[in-house]
Amino acid sequence: MNRNDVTEKIITAKVAKGLTWDAVAKKIGQSKEWTTALCLGQMTATAEQAQVLGEVFGLAGEEQKWLQVVPYKGSLPTSVPTDPLIYRWYEIVSVYGTTIKELIHEEFGDGIMSAIDFKMDITREADPKGDRVNVVLSGKFLPYKTY
Repeated sequence: MNRNDVTEKIITAKVAKGLTWDAVAKKIGQSKEWTTALCLGQMTATAEQAQVLGEVFGLAGEEQKWLQVVPYKGSLPTSVPTDPLIYRWYEIVSVYGTTIKELIHEEFGDGIMSAIDFKMDITREADPKGDRVNVVLSGKFLPYKTY
């Protein structure tokens, strides 16, 4: 057994039980975005969160322990993603990455946006021409230090 096996079991149980990530998130008291990342193997659960997820998804004690292991982050199987939705994010960064970088540096200086001190919010935005996906990424600015 490994973390990938637990992830597959979680996804299988989610589908079988007709659960939403939002409903699961409410049970552990976290955002749907962070909870989804946790359940897909990208975050680390506390013992209490692992226990709740164990109850929700029918995970045994050993499987709950895997949820508490710090994962190897980055789960894409290829360097250029092939899933159309994920590829569009790759395309956004390919096209707008230099613009995002330039504007962050102009506003904040030389540094990076943290993916550790970070939050994300994904919502549906009604639009008469077709609903839109609204994604807000918010990360702490971390300046490079001189030494």
